[in-house]
This record gives sequence, structure tokens and C-alpha cells, in this order.
Amino acid sequence: MPHIALPEGLFGIRSAMAFRPETAKPLNELAEALLRGPGTLSPGERELIATYVSYLNDCYYCQTIHGAIAAANLDGDEELVKRVKADFQHADISGKLKQLLAIAAKVQRSGKSVTAGDIERAKEAGASDLEIHDAVLIAAAFCMYNRYVDGLATTQPRDEEMYRERGKLVAREGYVNVSKSYLPALAR
Repeated sequence: MPHIALPEGLFGIRSAMAFRPETAKPLNELAEALLRGPGTLSPGERELIATYVSYLNDCYYCQTIHGAIAAANLDGDEELVKRVKADFQHADISGKLKQLLAIAAKVQRSGKSVTAGDIERAKEAGASDLEIHDAVLIAAAFCMYNRYVDGLATTQPRDEEMYRERGKLVAREGYVNVSKSYLPALAR
């Protein structure tokens, strides 16, 4: 049961955003820019970073929805998402993404945990400054999103098919466009 009276029929972050649409707009725009905007990491790779950080933060809603969005962006490869969460070092992903996930995990614990050696290993694996920046910002932002979802005790159903379908929708249409369906004030 949510800690405050959130709109019924919406789950996870969507209910919190509907409660306060004026903050929803910049939060959705940030997610859009970080996870779908221009960049050299694919949307699937960026969603994997968001999923992994959400997994480390034990945020069921975020790790499940972003895992579904990642899978939708990765040709439906749900098994890859599970492998990344369980042990990304042995998942079938690039060495560069492995190094970025290692940095994201350190950011999740504390930004000060990231060392010059972590950055050097990422660069040696082919990561650009932009990719390192984005991995750090995705990790930091998802710590905030996860705490927003869990701090309000939002409703987080365990229906994987619901997440799978919503993940396909977000992968296809994006965060800002999809948010207009539950935040009518933003459609104007």
C-alpha cells in the first residue's frame, strides 16, 4: 500500500508522476535523453545499465520495467537481461559494456567509489568519454528513480506480461510520448 494517496490504476513511477505531473515532465525528459537520445551506446545497452542499477537497488518495478524495455530493444532477449543482472561479467555483452556496468555499480554504492583505474579500464575496452559520462549519469539518475518508486511504496505488480507489453510500448514510442497517456496535462 502506497505511503500517500497515489492515483489508482497506475503502477510504480507512473503513479508517483501522475500525483505530481509538474515534476513528471522533467523526469520523463531526462529518461528520454539518457536512454533514447543521441549517443553511441544503443538504447538496449543504456536500458541494461538502468536495469542493473535498479537490480542492485532492489527496486522491483524499475528493474522489471527497464529489463523489459532493454529486452524489447535487444530483439526480445529476456535471457540476456537476466544474465546481466545475475553476473554481467559472464554475459554475452561487449567488454566495453562490462566496464561501464562495473562503473555504474560503483556509482550505485557511492560516486566516490569510482576510481581513475575504473575509467582507464573502460577506455581500454573502447568506451568514450561520452559513454562513461552517460553510464555514470544513468546510474545516478536510476538511484533517484528507484528511491522515488520505493520511497513512496508504489504499487508494483508481479505480472511479468504487463511489464513485457509496457516495455515494448516504451521501446517503440519513448518515455515522453508514452507519459502523455497517463499525464494528460503534458499532452498540451
